[in-house]
Amino acid sequence: MIEFDQESCRDLNVALTREWLETNGIGGFSSSTISSLNTRRYHGLLTAATKPPVGRLVLLSKLEETLVIDGRRYELSSNQYPGVIHPQGFNYQTGFRLDPFPGFTYEIEGVCLNKSVFMVHGENTTVVQYELFAAGIHDLKLEVRPLIAFRDYHATTHENSALNPHVEIEKGQTRFKPYADLPMLHLAHDPADVDPNGFWYRNFQYAVEQERGLDFAEDLFNPCKLTFEMNSRTKVSIIASTEQHYAANADAYRKSEVERRSTSNNDLLALLRTAAEQFIVRREQGETVIAGYHWFADWGRDTMIALPGLTLVNGRWDIAKHILTEFSKYVDRGMLPNRFPDAGEAPEYNTVDATLWFFHAIRASTSRPFSGSSPYFLK
Repeated sequence: MIEFDQESCRDLNVALTREWLETNGIGGFSSSTISSLNTRRYHGLLTAATKPPVGRLVLLSKLEETLVIDGRRYELSSNQYPGVIHPQGFNYQTGFRLDPFPGFTYEIEGVCLNKSVFMVHGENTTVVQYELFAAGIHDLKLEVRPLIAFRDYHATTHENSALNPHVEIEKGQTRFKPYADLPMLHLAHDPADVDPNGFWYRNFQYAVEQERGLDFAEDLFNPCKLTFEMNSRTKVSIIASTEQHYAANADAYRKSEVERRSTSNNDLLALLRTAAEQFIVRREQGETVIAGYHWFADWGRDTMIALPGLTLVNGRWDIAKHILTEFSKYVDRGMLPNRFPDAGEAPEYNTVDATLWFFHAIRASTSRPFSGSSPYFLK
């Protein structure tokens, strides 16, 4: 478990340099800082891999949350605008923990709120859950406003007239398709009052991109507001996905993910195995390795260098075989691809030693340098 206390969460010099990452096993991810203030254009609650593991689009940038206690409004989110951070929800934050996925805690007027974020393995699906603990509060509401980007994860979006603001509303389902050539975003949620009036939030600033000399300003669209009455319940679930889901299944998804990632708190090797699995993703019918988050896809050279440590040490011989077999399909004049472009274009052959690392990975896969029994699958 990784944990940060109230002092760290409320000190932006600390909080904005600590980032969390959730992955889904197909190239998509969810990521931000421990204060939920996005400092990169790559930050977002749902970055979907539309052509796994590439074709990545930032669909849902973030959720703006407001806690309403007896009519008094408290903004829990934080955003960087030119010269100012607004709102400053980090001042209500009491902690952050990664156990096994990101969890945030807030406290206002004796009301404690726990928020968790996780992705469903194998899907472009992010689940956000809120749990409230309050006593003696007569009127308690939680307002959630999704901010959508719907753009390539290397880019930024800006206010435009091409966006379709229409919101489809059914019981427990709210859907958006702002651009005809991009996927629909489904929000499954517990019973809520839905206000479909949309607004642009203008001029978010991404400090890390500014430091890198890249585009760092963005406008995001808020298509609706969800208001949850919290007087008779303590928990709210929201599922953001490119597929239709039902909020009632959120706890089952959570249980499945906890079991899939289950490790002993004292087992360092198990924790390292769990971390390694985040870099193994599905490509077409096989597996491949993401060279790094946030912006890398699967690079041949990096994959071959990392393959023994990510797969063989963990006894994942089947995955090692799939990766080597998949890359072998793209060998051209003795060269292994170094990069598969994000938009699915032809592979790029621009590395001199990827093929040598390929043979090194094959040698490691056909010997017994690690504990356990090797099936010698390439002999």
